Amino acid sequence: MKRFLSICAILTAGCATVAAQQNTFRPMDDENKVVDLTLDSLEKVKTARPVAGSSRRGQNPVLFLVGNSTMRTGTKGNGDNGQWGWGFYEHKYFDESKITVENQALGGTSSRTFYRQLWPDVKKGIRPGDYVVIELGHNDNGPFDSGRCRATIRGISATDSLVVTLKEGPNKGKTETVYSYGEYMRRFIRETRALGAHPILMSLTPRKAPSRTPRVGGAVSNSSTEDMSAPPRGGREGASWQPVRVADTFGGWARQIAEEMNVPFVDLNEISAGKYDKMSPWKLNYHFYLDNIHTSKFGAEHNARCAAEGLMACTHPELAPLKAMMTGLALPTTGVRREKGKPVVFITGDSTVKNTDNDSTGMWGWGSQAWRIFDENKITYINCAMAGRSCRTYIREGRWEKVYNDLHKGDFVLIQFGHNDIGELHRGKHRGEIPGTADTSCVSRVTLQNEAYNEVVYSFGWYLKKMIDDCREKGATPILVSLTPRNEWPGGRIERRNDSYGRWYRAVAEETGCELVDLHNITADALDGIGQKAAKRYYNHDHTHTSLLGARLNAIGVAVGLTRNNSPLAKYLQ
Repeated sequence: MKRFLSICAILTAGCATVAAQQNTFRPMDDENKVVDLTLDSLEKVKTARPVAGSSRRGQNPVLFLVGNSTMRTGTKGNGDNGQWGWGFYEHKYFDESKITVENQALGGTSSRTFYRQLWPDVKKGIRPGDYVVIELGHNDNGPFDSGRCRATIRGISATDSLVVTLKEGPNKGKTETVYSYGEYMRRFIRETRALGAHPILMSLTPRKAPSRTPRVGGAVSNSSTEDMSAPPRGGREGASWQPVRVADTFGGWARQIAEEMNVPFVDLNEISAGKYDKMSPWKLNYHFYLDNIHTSKFGAEHNARCAAEGLMACTHPELAPLKAMMTGLALPTTGVRREKGKPVVFITGDSTVKNTDNDSTGMWGWGSQAWRIFDENKITYINCAMAGRSCRTYIREGRWEKVYNDLHKGDFVLIQFGHNDIGELHRGKHRGEIPGTADTSCVSRVTLQNEAYNEVVYSFGWYLKKMIDDCREKGATPILVSLTPRNEWPGGRIERRNDSYGRWYRAVAEETGCELVDLHNITADALDGIGQKAAKRYYNHDHTHTSLLGARLNAIGVAVGLTRNNSPLAKYLQ
């Protein structure tokens, strides 16, 4: 009888332990609030993701990326919904003649589901000397045994576990042992090392969340796909977003595991969020697309650079060979030569601003005549315009990035586009933009240099607002310059575009508080006074491009506009 009671006591205690365990291991809340339907077909996934190790060149090592949708969005990872993962751009920071970067991430996976479903195939491609970056955690929440069945136990315990019977999915009815987030990290690390490769842990990319600071003004969006609040006057207050840190959860847990197992750790979350802190809330907002976790191209490129900078800054000796194979970390710049005590005025635009500029009978842009209006004893100027560019292509090609990287507090930027911003969004040179100034967007399929990919296209005014906001972030002064008039004379007076680009320039200036030099009407007034016949001398065989005489006239018009505005740049005029 005593023995029977003892057995009953043991069984009762066991039941109590199981019940306590079930109560203790409650799934983590889903803070992302995103319905991710990526992991719907493993067969489809296997055809979309590269075969592990297939990028290897000869005996060179491979850098494998293991992660979720913030590293590789969607099943294909091709940005077809406007979202991009940072793994797509990471190869830019490595010498591919020495090492290849292979993005094995998949949207919708947690550390648990990646380890169980995808990791076995990734391991087949890993060789001694390879590197494996592990950045997981965004999806380690939700139910343990239903839905996506992807939750892990909170924390880094090596002993906590939970046996569950799966209620949904292809493994419905089967049992599975669930471990802590930290324990899955340990398993990735141990198994990577067993293959002779080098594991690297990274903390999660930041999410965005509403700021507690009230937003001034309202959103101006007519987009069916994205709601982006307008940049405020002055460019800093007004939108309502902030980056979210994970130092007390996944970031801290990954760091603890890295220290425990002596592996390199890159705090991607803090590096990325630290840069976001310097941006306006409006800019932070467009680094994401459609939701608060998945990044746009801007955000993906941002995180890719942060990951690369974090790897280079990491002092763990195991990364020394990897860092020797890195490249492209220097920020691209315009190459402007600064002189002490002199601000710089950067001139941006299209062929009406910069052309061949070397043949007295050829085409000239007014930026070539900047020496006629600016006092070079007081200010340095650089003409960064490029023929054939719209706002969209100027930014897409990285030309604006060079200007942005060179900006110092006290500099000026003249921004003039419009001649090439009209056109189809999805064909030809893919330089057209959505008409107007609303913060709206769409996804466009483009093919350039025989490469097809997806690009988010914004409105003409949105691009102007981005450049304005970027300037103010650096402490520089942006100045809008309306596009030059064309040599068209309906009704005997030169054509004016005050109902389209002129109106859009004025709307952006009003919305952001940015100075506007209305060169379009200043030059048009002058040409009307000259007359249609004589005005031909100011153009070069077509209705858009100016002769040297026309370039001088437009340069003088810029000076006139700055003077009329009582612009802070006017004190640097001759």
